[in-house]
Parts: sequence; structure tokens; C-alpha cells
Amino acid sequence: MRLPLLALLLATAFAALTQRAQAQDAGCTGPASQTRLFVNVSNVRNGNGLIAVTLYADDKSKFLAKRGSLYVGRVPANAGTTRACIHLPKPGVYALAVYHDEDADRKLKRKGIGLPAEGYGFSNNARTMFSLPAFRAVRFNAPRTNMETNVRLKYP
Repeated sequence: MRLPLLALLLATAFAALTQRAQAQDAGCTGPASQTRLFVNVSNVRNGNGLIAVTLYADDKSKFLAKRGSLYVGRVPANAGTTRACIHLPKPGVYALAVYHDEDADRKLKRKGIGLPAEGYGFSNNARTMFSLPAFRAVRFNAPRTNMETNVRLKYP
């Protein structure tokens, strides 16, 4: 009689843990993994459209290159600060590029000379005075799950 009760208790506990893990991951974007990164995007001008968080591997040659990203996670924009959760393939070194896709067309609008026409930012809040930031300036280490990073958007 005790064995079935123990099995029932273990099954109930496992179900509760599974539901909790699924609830935590429900708001995360990207291919599911055990490693999550929370990205706090500040200076969001308005709540229109999406915040796009592009994840890059630790590879200078792929940073900002066409088809060079691991993936792009998108969350609804919130004026002020938008919090996004993205899955990382595993703990390690990565880079982020973020933009405010105000019209939700899933494309970064550019001005005539190629500069962004929508709000944008990079991991480590790397500077972008007259050019793109150096790759070494955007690299960050995520040695474990549930880390947080901050990106402040700049608007043209």
C-alpha cells in the first residue's frame, strides 16, 4: 500500500516541476535549452511593434553578417523598458544586436546611407559613433543560466 502512495507522490512532484519549468520558459524565445538569458532593453521610445534581439556566436566573421546570427528572438515592445528572455545554446560567450521594430515588419529600416532608421543597441552598450562597434566591444560571457544583461537603445 505504501509503494503506490510513494509513486503517486513522486509523479505529482515531477508534474509540478515540469509545469514550473514550462511556465518559466513560456516567455523565452529561440530553440529551447537549459540556458536562458534575460535582456533588459531600456530607452524604448514607445510600445509599438517588437523588440528584436539577435544572438550571435563568439565568431567575429559572423557578427552582423547576413545569415550570421544564431537566431532572432522577438517580443512585444513596451515603452520605457522591455524585458526579453532568450535561450542560449549553452553557457558561453555571445554577442547581441537589438533593434526596435516599430512597424513589426521584421526588418531593420535603414536611411539612405545605410544607417539604422529605428532604435538599436548592442550588448555591453557598445558605442557606435560613426561606425559599427568592434566585435570585442560587444562580446559578453554567460557562464550560467538566468543571467541578465542590459541594452540601451539609441534612436536616429
